[in-house]
Amino acid sequence: MRASIVIRTFNEERYLPMVLDAIQGQTVHPTDRETIVVDSGSTDRTVEAAQEGGCAILHISRDEFSFGRSLNRGCDAARGEVLVFLSGHCEPKDVQWLEKLISPIEEARAAISYGRQIGGPDTKFSEHQVFAKYFPQRDRFSDIPFFYNNANAATARTLWNQYLFDEDLTGLEDLEFAKRTYLEQGTRVEYVPDAVVYHHHDESWRQVKRRYEREALALQKIMPELRFTTFDAIKCFLFGVGVDLQQTRLWYLTPGLLKQICAFRLCQFYGGWRGYRSHREITQKRKQKYFYPG
Repeated sequence: MRASIVIRTFNEERYLPMVLDAIQGQTVHPTDRETIVVDSGSTDRTVEAAQEGGCAILHISRDEFSFGRSLNRGCDAARGEVLVFLSGHCEPKDVQWLEKLISPIEEARAAISYGRQIGGPDTKFSEHQVFAKYFPQRDRFSDIPFFYNNANAATARTLWNQYLFDEDLTGLEDLEFAKRTYLEQGTRVEYVPDAVVYHHHDESWRQVKRRYEREALALQKIMPELRFTTFDAIKCFLFGVGVDLQQTRLWYLTPGLLKQICAFRLCQFYGGWRGYRSHREITQKRKQKYFYPG
């Protein structure tokens, strides 16, 4: 089998049917691919949607859940030579998404690939700018040579067999995995801008803050040389708002949009600041807040 698509889910009934419909239409023949959903206790119709979409379904409890452990469970059950990772709210844009995403690995140009992410209709304005920075139309984000993102990515099964994902991190297990393989054997990561997904985010402000907080907490362990002071947080907030205002071209700016921009950037950098300042042990109760907000 060419590819196994592993999707982590928790209460994804709104977007998962669209995601699975897009997978069904892919040019990679159905006999050459499979879709595995790893659900972490959904209370809506996520599991039913996965069943209707013909997916293999695995379950992981809240007590066991971490992003890395969930992926490892899915990969362990997978039969494909290429492991593809897709968020339950990331909808492939066209029928060649999968073919394009896995081609660098099948052609031995890279061991890891990742595709472009663009916002959906509910994506906040500032997050559109975040996607544009890290997932541009052409050249890849080059500040970190091992950067990639598991919301829309693939890796050779042989590489995962060697390394697995870190099951203790509160996020960014993809970045840690790529860094470890890059440092130990020079693993090449290829960006595939033509493998595009709509990344649908409809989060509350609390969820946005917690997402950036848990990612900053994980980044402490992955890149301990980084520092993010109070001054850095304030500077980044002001710079982020300023860049966003430039992107609105000013005459389209409304009071509501200005409020949304300020709120997003505040949650982003306040959450990051809190994550960097945290040195406490991650308790089970705190993990629940990170992984199951709301």
